[in-house]
Amino acid sequence: MTSILVVCTGNICRSPIAEGLLRNAMAARFGADAPTVSSAGMWGVEGSSATPEAVAAAAERGTDIGAHVARRVSAMPPIDDDLVIGMAREHRDALAETGGKVRDRVFTLKELVRLLESLPPVGDGAGPDSLPGRVAEAAGARHDGFAGNPRDEDVADPLGLPMQSYRAIAWELDEWVERLVDGLFGPVAVRAASEG
Repeated sequence: MTSILVVCTGNICRSPIAEGLLRNAMAARFGADAPTVSSAGMWGVEGSSATPEAVAAAAERGTDIGAHVARRVSAMPPIDDDLVIGMAREHRDALAETGGKVRDRVFTLKELVRLLESLPPVGDGAGPDSLPGRVAEAAGARHDGFAGNPRDEDVADPLGLPMQSYRAIAWELDEWVERLVDGLFGPVAVRAASEG
């Protein structure tokens, strides 16, 4: 089964929200066959909960992260996920420095979406098993020099900011996650009301 890892700094704000949104989007698209989605932090405190503000902001977007328990990347087995998504360049770069094949599977969320949107669209019937191939295509586009928008790759960290900032980040993540899923697997055809 394919898997996706979402990484931020402490695994208590951005990555838990993104994990929940992405898990819901994958489940809506693929049901029981959806890729597994998890999250971790580069330097967080193992076992921490998501912040109350993150939980509330995610809930406002229809995602329950109340049971989230933070993990630290360094306390995990070696990363073998099919896709690793950093919330900021610092996360992507730190993970890429670990070497091995992970370098071609780690992106920032915004970088990956822009890479995928620069590629020819995925054909009908793309399923979870197409994820590794699509990630490889995005890595190829990056190696070929596609720069995207290097001044806008990070999702801001709302830690310590007011609730409105968490809401803004959750909204931003929701929008980028929707584009990510479409970029990986193609847009879902909207059926006419008369077909209902």
